[in-house]
Amino acid sequence: MSLQWSLSGRIVGSAWWFFTLIIISSYTANLAAFLTVERMVTPIKSADDLAKQTEVEYGTLLGGSSHEFFERSKISVYNRMWEFMSSRKYVFTNSYEEGIERVRTSKGKYAYLLESVKNDYINEQLPCDTMKIGHDLNSNGYGVATPRDSPLK
Repeated sequence: MSLQWSLSGRIVGSAWWFFTLIIISSYTANLAAFLTVERMVTPIKSADDLAKQTEVEYGTLLGGSSHEFFERSKISVYNRMWEFMSSRKYVFTNSYEEGIERVRTSKGKYAYLLESVKNDYINEQLPCDTMKIGHDLNSNGYGVATPRDSPLK
């Protein structure tokens, strides 16, 4: 007994196998991407992690508030970080742009410590290739003075 397939049966069968091939390919690609992302774990999650290692260098804006914060800090972690930075004067930058460019070109070997507001702003700008790690080191607020009974308040 010979089976003869109609043209419509062949089309439906081909469509089914093509659909199956697409589903399996998508699953395999997503699994590979998921496993790759799982392996790319950030080794530094806090200032303490940064202070404990020497592979990734870090610095601040020369003469900026972060520079002054580390220089005057009485907290042991920040003291260690200051000793590391002050022993390598080249980690300090003369401008934010210089520090951010050094981060982008260092291939993960330089971290730039800057004010959280500026950090958040830079992280939202194109090309979106920087990130903030950990929590803020020092919390300082901003204030705006206005005359009494001003409509700006």
